[in-house]
Amino acid sequence: MTRGLLGLLLLSGAATAAPESPPPPGPTPPLELPATTRFKLEDGLEVTLVPYGAIPKSNVSLVVRVGNVDEPPGQTGLADLTGKLLLQGTKSRSATELAEAGARLGGALDVRVTEDETSLDIECLGDSTSEAIRLVADVARNAAFPSSELARLKGDLLRNVAILRSQPQPLAEDAFARAIYGKHPYGKLLPVAAEVEKFTLEQARQLWTRYAGADRAHLYVVGRFDPAAVRSAIEEAFGGWAKAKAGPRPKATARGGRRVFLLDRPGAVQSTVRFGLPVVPPTSPDYVPLVVTDALLGGSFGSRITSNIREKKGYTYSPRSILGFHPGVGTWVEQADVTTKDTAAALREVVNEVERLRTEPPTSEELTGIQKYVAGTFVLRNSSRSGIVAQLRFVALYGLSPDWLRDFVRRVEAVTPVDVTRITRKYLDPSKMTLVVVGDRKVVEDSLKQFGPVKLEAPR
Repeated sequence: MTRGLLGLLLLSGAATAAPESPPPPGPTPPLELPATTRFKLEDGLEVTLVPYGAIPKSNVSLVVRVGNVDEPPGQTGLADLTGKLLLQGTKSRSATELAEAGARLGGALDVRVTEDETSLDIECLGDSTSEAIRLVADVARNAAFPSSELARLKGDLLRNVAILRSQPQPLAEDAFARAIYGKHPYGKLLPVAAEVEKFTLEQARQLWTRYAGADRAHLYVVGRFDPAAVRSAIEEAFGGWAKAKAGPRPKATARGGRRVFLLDRPGAVQSTVRFGLPVVPPTSPDYVPLVVTDALLGGSFGSRITSNIREKKGYTYSPRSILGFHPGVGTWVEQADVTTKDTAAALREVVNEVERLRTEPPTSEELTGIQKYVAGTFVLRNSSRSGIVAQLRFVALYGLSPDWLRDFVRRVEAVTPVDVTRITRKYLDPSKMTLVVVGDRKVVEDSLKQFGPVKLEAPR
């Protein structure tokens, strides 16, 4: 039999074979962390050790409660500059020597700055965990802040700011944050070039020395390591670290309301949209039902809003709703880049989907699919060393109970169709939503008035 004839017979057989249905998904397992060790040093440093995985690697992460929220007025972006300066050397090592030390441990030292925290992170070989801890401690306690690197790093930050301010999405994010949080630091996302140019080395050093201390830090070690050796290294490297000199942070208040802020972008072929309002933080009993509701409404690829304005109407390519949180406050926001001429039509469909969910509970079948998605992605996020660190950080930042992670899947699965409608009615009221549009004013302004009084906004 020739090869060609055999191929035809195989294709013929494949064409007539009955299609097989995929097996039904099994139950989502809860997150069960291995026996976790938690302790606190005499100086106040909190420590969490999690033995995890079979690969001989570890994740070492020192999380310090200093971020953009701690920047003085007129210094937005100073924390980002400070984070870059931390990697430029310590009292005993140059920047090159720091990088080489991280490489010898099988990884690379990194610094990440967010609004609420700064983390010093390194993934390393398991038998190098103790040395990685010493390296992280050296940077945290002995950063040199060399003057020779200031001009270069400020130049890098200024270029990044110029790029961000040339794009509609960061401008929309900044305007929405300002509308919700006002003059609070959470309302100032984008640095201002004129302010960055005035940053000094002493300002960066003071920000770190004021807020970085043992009582405002938490060290996480996740992976394969020698527990006794690691504990000894932690006590040696971090023992006697001075406490921070910072006072309490300013309390944030989130403000909603039926308002429209329009940033003119003449000739834009798309409008960048942010449409949302304040919601409850993760400490609320309604947090998990809100997460499920968000995924069903707009927070997943199979959500109702996405299906409507992407698949059915073709107004946009990648819409998505986002839940964003800080301690004590939170927001829900639908974001999309829509064809300019369809801006108002797309927003009306968002409102229609919200109103429909406020009056009609989803079917059990639809809700079950979303619950599988939310629970499954939660488990996947926790299937790596860095993922576990991220979840432990979330619990610590919001002061959640130790069993919060373990109970998350169960609480997701306990959400009912009635709960979804209750949550939508309680928290997602379109008449209280703030709208930000970055787009062509001459095309979209009049059509936006149906969503509230329109105010022309200039980038900060």
